[in-house]
Amino acid sequence: MGDQLHNPVIAPQGSGRAPARFFGKIRTTLEMIKFEHSIFALPFALTGAMLAERGLPSWRQIFWLIVAMVGARSAAMAFNRIADLKYDKLNPRTQARALPKGELSVSFTAAFTALACAMLVLAAWELNPLAFRLSPVAIAILLGYSYTKRFTLVSHLVLGFCLGISPIAAWIALRGDLSVSVLLLGAAVTLWVAGFDIIYACQDVEFDHRLGLHSIPKRYGIAAALYTSAALHAGMLALLVIVARLEHLGWIAFAGLIVVAVLLAYEHALVKPSDLSRVNAAFFTINGYVSILFFLSWAADLLIY
Repeated sequence: MGDQLHNPVIAPQGSGRAPARFFGKIRTTLEMIKFEHSIFALPFALTGAMLAERGLPSWRQIFWLIVAMVGARSAAMAFNRIADLKYDKLNPRTQARALPKGELSVSFTAAFTALACAMLVLAAWELNPLAFRLSPVAIAILLGYSYTKRFTLVSHLVLGFCLGISPIAAWIALRGDLSVSVLLLGAAVTLWVAGFDIIYACQDVEFDHRLGLHSIPKRYGIAAALYTSAALHAGMLALLVIVARLEHLGWIAFAGLIVVAVLLAYEHALVKPSDLSRVNAAFFTINGYVSILFFLSWAADLLIY
């Protein structure tokens, strides 16, 4: 007995470290795909859902919509990091990402992508049969975007469409059909995302020239690209006004659009052809505010009127 007290059993070296390493990789993956920026698409998906229901969906529907959106964006972002790995290794702006640095393996990231796709399919199954049948199409669009910059400068619009389908998908999930309003809402989101992606792409003009990648800033120059971005955002606002009128929304929704317009104007004021130092503020911070304030104002309008 004394020997047992003074010679406790020693756990094998490394015991308990495997779960810690696994969850560490998950944390690194979420940081790599900027998981917190799921906020860009989620408010528009929820707006589509609220327009479909003319109010709040059930909590069960909201839960599975969130699962679907998180799965969709996580799959798209993780797969994009795999597809762009050879470019990220060469681009000084992206060399510090987890995959180029070797902090994550391609196989682990691929498994994470597959899991995120499974989340999307499961959520679609729980929502309705049409959403489930269309889920492979959504996955093909989300993953296929990663290759578009190799051959077309409209990759910005393809990325926009990846997020633009979010309110359309939410409507389908709840109603099992489509309407002109939600199609226009999806088009508005497409223009919004394409507009701010063009701003973001201005940082990589020299790199895109060197590697033969395609973008509007590379093709037409930064100044023209910024004008194009502003035009797309003006088009977004015009479409949202049409949607608000078609859905007979009240003054709260239109007040929200005025605030969104002011935020977008400020976003464009932050970035100039001669000064791209505030691109990240324009890209991440302002657009996060845009999506949240848009949702809050339209949700309030739908709930009150």
